[in-house]
Order: sequence, then structure tokens, then C-alpha cells
Amino acid sequence: MANLRILKKEIDYRLEELVFDCDMAIYFQPAKDKEIFAVMQQGVELRNALYVKANNPTEPHNPSLVRKYYAALRQEILASFGELFEKLSQIAEVK
Repeated sequence: MANLRILKKEIDYRLEELVFDCDMAIYFQPAKDKEIFAVMQQGVELRNALYVKANNPTEPHNPSLVRKYYAALRQEILASFGELFEKLSQIAEVK
């Protein structure tokens, strides 16, 4: 990880993309706005939880463990937001 600031920007970027996709889904399917809004709220809660984790590594004085911690956090970011995008896709799916 190069920089904590870059990691936080990545978290915010993924949240922005989720919110944008939720807005588009609400625009095209207004009948499902409650479910889509719930996904948007989960995204904001996830962003806040990831910020807390990013600001508080487990062993801040051991550089090797900090690198491993942030590598695992980066994988968690990808997996967590991926799950939210999948949930949004299932909700917005036309049947």
C-alpha cells in the first residue's frame, strides 16, 4: 500500500460508484426504490466501517504486519463492495 490517503480515496470511489448505480436503478425502476435505497445505506455503513479499520491497524509499530493488514483490508474492500453491487444487480433485474 502506497498511502493511507489513496486507500481512503479508493473506498470513497467505490461508494460513489455504488451510489451512482443506485440512483440510476431508482430512476429506471422507481417501484423498487426502498430496496435500492437499503443497498445505498449499506454502502454508506460499509464505507464508515472501512474507514475505522483503515485508521486503526492492529499492530501500528510492526511494518510487516501493517502491510499485511492493509493488503487484507484492500481485499475486503473489493469483496464487500462486490457483494453490494451483486445485490443491486439482483434487485434491479427485470423479470
